[in-house]
Amino acid sequence: MNRRTLLKGAAAAAVVPASAPAPVLAHRPPGAADLKAFDTPGDQDFPKVGGNLGNQNYTGLRRIDHGNVRRLRGSWMNSIEGGLRTGNSQSTAVAVDGVLYIESALGNVIAVDGVTGQTRWRYEQTRGTLTRRGVAVGDGHVFTKSNDNYVIALDRQTGQVVWERQVNGFGNIEKVAVVYHDGLLFCGTNDGPRGAALALDARTGDLLWHFWGTPGPGEFGHDTWEGESWAEGGATPWIHPAVDPELGLTYWTFGNARGSNSSQDGSNRGGQNLFANSLVALDMRTGAYRWHFQSIHHDIWDMDNVMSPVLADVRIRGRERKVVVYGSKSGMFFILDRTDGTAPLGIVERPVPQEPRQKTWPTQPFPVQGGWTEQRVVDQPLGTSVPGDPNRAVPNYVQGALYDPHWDVPILSIPGHGGGADWSHLSFSHRTGLVYTGYGYVAAAHSLTEAANGLRPPGEYQTGGIVAVDVSTNRVRWKRRMPYSLAHGNGILTTAGDLLFIGQPDGNLLALDARSGRELWRFQTGAAISSSPIMYRAGGKEYLAVFAGGTSIPYGNSAPRGDFLWAFEVGGALGPAATPPPPVIRRPVSGAPVEGATVANTVVIGRTSTGTTESFGVASMAPTHLRVPVGTTVTFTNHPGNAGPRGVTQFFEGLFDVTLAPGESFMYTFGRAGEYFFNDPASPRSTGKVEVYLP
Repeated sequence: MNRRTLLKGAAAAAVVPASAPAPVLAHRPPGAADLKAFDTPGDQDFPKVGGNLGNQNYTGLRRIDHGNVRRLRGSWMNSIEGGLRTGNSQSTAVAVDGVLYIESALGNVIAVDGVTGQTRWRYEQTRGTLTRRGVAVGDGHVFTKSNDNYVIALDRQTGQVVWERQVNGFGNIEKVAVVYHDGLLFCGTNDGPRGAALALDARTGDLLWHFWGTPGPGEFGHDTWEGESWAEGGATPWIHPAVDPELGLTYWTFGNARGSNSSQDGSNRGGQNLFANSLVALDMRTGAYRWHFQSIHHDIWDMDNVMSPVLADVRIRGRERKVVVYGSKSGMFFILDRTDGTAPLGIVERPVPQEPRQKTWPTQPFPVQGGWTEQRVVDQPLGTSVPGDPNRAVPNYVQGALYDPHWDVPILSIPGHGGGADWSHLSFSHRTGLVYTGYGYVAAAHSLTEAANGLRPPGEYQTGGIVAVDVSTNRVRWKRRMPYSLAHGNGILTTAGDLLFIGQPDGNLLALDARSGRELWRFQTGAAISSSPIMYRAGGKEYLAVFAGGTSIPYGNSAPRGDFLWAFEVGGALGPAATPPPPVIRRPVSGAPVEGATVANTVVIGRTSTGTTESFGVASMAPTHLRVPVGTTVTFTNHPGNAGPRGVTQFFEGLFDVTLAPGESFMYTFGRAGEYFFNDPASPRSTGKVEVYLP
């Protein structure tokens, strides 16, 4: 299949030209049909991860509003695993008929009374700890997963196992949230050599259909993979899909392509690599292909745009359109007609820089309106940038823009492979017509010298923000910078009371004005939040709830962990939890701190130290983390055995920037407490830190 034919089939309108912008129209308030279209059974429930089948994360409840949100306090808190402070908790609760269902960091399922906070039942899975992202509820069952690719149906009233079914042969299905609709279970896969979207019979667990992320011989798109690369091409749908019952379609986002070496290596998988980095519409009952849109061709940056797609009915240029909002790690929303994949607001294919060794694709798609975050790192003179300003480059890396190719030299670009936005849940407000997402400012350096999917440079600030985009125009309405990255599980809930709720990695749950982004309320939950807040009605009251458990992404073990399922009401009796230590927002160096006195207050460039043994390392400092009291003079030495000039550039305070010949040294006296990162201009991956403390 040639390029022209493929682009035409890829979304008929991946290249639809833009027409003149239309005037902004007022958004009508939602009617019953709006909610019914996505099978939301009344405002009292929050029946699935994403809120409804359209993943709108919106509630029609309105008693909690601007006038009383400051009076929100805890109604109850259930420590669902009895005080667990380890593991990765990425699960969002659902609420049905006054009962909340939540998965823990251990992969257990707990049913909690939504009024009292008491545990009604718990299911303890027996196949090992498993990070989970949410159950499905339907047909009298609660559906979960376990290790070894088991899908499990529990009795909703008792938690007893009704059936278990092992589903092998399609990759790992152990992590992705399940979606239930009309007797069907939709299950994605993750972390396998070749991913697939699956549909099971909710009564029995029988497999009804599957759709491969990398097409095999004879399937549409197979010729977009060079040779046998499709067999290990990745393209796993590792987040839950959206469902449109009226059109009878499901919408799946498929992950990045991968080569035999890493996701950054495209040299052995020439072609566009369908359906990696794609939104694919499939027939709900049969799994038959309807249409697709590929957001990145031949991805070598791990920019897979795997976020749960959001369905919305909006007026665009005077016409009611059924759209799906797709993305985005790349910091751009692709707004597509969900009936056929056309682009009512225009998407264009633009030429991008090429690297023949990577077999890069000549163009990439961009919305006509552009993105909602920066797509090029910004270098600023050392010592002049605002502390914590995320939109700046760690020095000495080769700087690039989105889709600049790489080979053996790391190219630093933004958004990095962690986003932009990553797997946080978007929200579409019926009141404002805006779609909201949390995102990160975390640049990444890509090259084939990195074993993983890209290097987040040590010493960079990992911050982020929240953005609100008008779906009818794809234009930013407002954007608010935040002190933490909000790209990984920090989902958003919007309400009929014009409120926006989001949790942070420091444990704070925030309420913002959905129209302006102004903060109205915050509450300390005691642990990092990597889930979406929800709202429900039970016992005549309206509640806000959130699970605060914590995860290692992106702050490693510095993020506080917990097992706290909180519910809030206006005038509640519980105050905030104790404030935990905040996450370390600067990307840490490797290695434990070394007291300066034990190494003569000396850092050796280009060396790795293990006890008394020192060896050469291109990306090394010995030690990487030096700890000294205020007033100490530290010596930086280019080891005489190094082949050429090496040096140290201190950032972002700009205290020194020197180049040293082999055997030369430089001394600097640290007169103020703080942490001071530095790297080597000859090899910026070689990064260290001097921690200066008051004795």
